[in-house]
Amino acid sequence: MRNKILLLGSGELGKEVVIALQRLGQYVVAVDNYKNAPAMQVAHEFEVINMLDGNELDRIVAKHRPDFIVPEVESIRTERFYEYEKQGYTIIPSAKAANFTMNRKSIRDLAAIELGMKTAKYKYASSYEELIEGVQFTGFPCVVKPLMSSSGKGQSVIKSEADIKKAWTEALKGSRGDLMEVIVEEFISFDYEITLLTLTQNNNNTLFCPPIGHRQERGDYQESWQPMKMENTHLKTAQKMAARVTMALGGNGIWGVEFFIGKNGVYFSELSPRPHDTGMVTLGGTQNYSEFELHARAILEIPVMEIPLIRNGASAVVLADNESSEFPIISGLEEAANYKNTDFKIFGKPTTRKHRRMAVALAYGSEETSILVKKAKEVASKIKID
Repeated sequence: MRNKILLLGSGELGKEVVIALQRLGQYVVAVDNYKNAPAMQVAHEFEVINMLDGNELDRIVAKHRPDFIVPEVESIRTERFYEYEKQGYTIIPSAKAANFTMNRKSIRDLAAIELGMKTAKYKYASSYEELIEGVQFTGFPCVVKPLMSSSGKGQSVIKSEADIKKAWTEALKGSRGDLMEVIVEEFISFDYEITLLTLTQNNNNTLFCPPIGHRQERGDYQESWQPMKMENTHLKTAQKMAARVTMALGGNGIWGVEFFIGKNGVYFSELSPRPHDTGMVTLGGTQNYSEFELHARAILEIPVMEIPLIRNGASAVVLADNESSEFPIISGLEEAANYKNTDFKIFGKPTTRKHRRMAVALAYGSEETSILVKKAKEVASKIKID
């Protein structure tokens, strides 16, 4: 059956979701707040609106009458989703999931208070004075994040009182939407962090992808690798926590559930009810289906029986160095292609800004993931964005 899918958010992750859905015969309308967004370039139709404007959302939902509404970013007036569900529309994974994960407050309180999961000690702040109180509560060092942001924007570490003012300014600058509030978290001394891609299905057969390790810089992922070697007891704990929180939110789809692992065990960090940027490593054929293909199958209720590891893999991002309103010129692809068992994906973003993610390099094989990360970084270094 051919369904109409309204994709809210049209970045590089959304682009791969569109491709996966089209390979299953679906019709996609891509939506974002700027023209020529990556997913728009491959969708059947597109709309350019302010997705934080509830009236605009209402208008395009009524215009297209989609079978599925699939959010791909945080900056959406998600409160409207509850009404859409009452009207008979299907939200992926659910209106509750999309609304709770729109900002870090709802999801953190769900995990820490309602479900009793182990998390970092935290406080909220909606003013500079409250931020100071939050820092006093958590102690130094601590981490400050906007309640609503994407790809780590606006995050910073406070090591002393001298850092507080700058952290407040950065958090407000990096916030998406109209919510000017931050979360102050205790800095967890962890050995490593993982993304546990979790697939929820209508048959209640929740599956987990092999864990993904990643490295962050400026709050953004720089490299990821799969699998992340970890103790089986920690993996089982993370899987149980991921299953509990996704069940509490409800619905079908792929979820990016993030955890810190340290000497004191497994800490829940964050959750995204959609494909995760670190999961782009799965584009290298590390498992039987990429995270985007898994998401498409879950949306359409096509059952997935297992998600085995096929081979090791790594990804490394390609970032822009400068800001430009012109469509970027990509070069160095011939040099990047000279490495065996590698690949790259150019996102097609129409403009650049410093550190904007423009492409990803992939490496795969039977080698240790540390070797594959190095190879992926070498491939990425050959690709130039001008």
